Amino acid sequence: MAENAQVKALEQIMSATHGADEDIDWQAAEAVWGTRFPADYVAFMGRFGAGTINGEAAILLPLPKPGPQWAPAEIAEETANARALWAAEGGRAAFDIDPESILAWGVVGGADILCWLTTDPDPDRWPVLVCGRHTADVFAVYPYGMAEFLLRMCSDEFDMSPVGITFWDGEQLGFVHWRKAQRRWQEGRNPETGEPDPYAGEFAD
Repeated sequence: MAENAQVKALEQIMSATHGADEDIDWQAAEAVWGTRFPADYVAFMGRFGAGTINGEAAILLPLPKPGPQWAPAEIAEETANARALWAAEGGRAAFDIDPESILAWGVVGGADILCWLTTDPDPDRWPVLVCGRHTADVFAVYPYGMAEFLLRMCSDEFDMSPVGITFWDGEQLGFVHWRKAQRRWQEGRNPETGEPDPYAGEFAD
């Protein structure tokens, strides 16, 4: 697994204890999406995997995978949602880009979609595009890669939050891999905290 400085920096503020190597077939993912992926995203998938940060931000899988309880969040669904939002907001009149250049990698609070703007031929130079449903601007571009954007958001370095929720409250950040979350749910525990939850597992097989 290739190391990445920004992902290593994330590890300093967010434990990878509940992360896992996704063991992704990157060649297959590149074939589906017609591009290679940024090195920091590849490194993040190798160290943390897909899952949630503080129960608020979900990092998406590049390809669908079956889950023990439900299908984990993946790029295709949120990319479709982001492109649909672009169309609903007026398309090129609102944000003059080709919608095919919008590619999602995360979602926050079930509302704001974290994407790459893939206009540069080098994926390692793709900036982050926030497609916000509860932000001042519906579309906002940030000149950082995915991992640096997360690092800045998790460190509360933005003057104004790029997403529509208070993401970081000064407490220790936690990451929970999607498989860990589903196992906790099946065991009757809160997927994010691991604490007993009377509602967890209610719909488990």
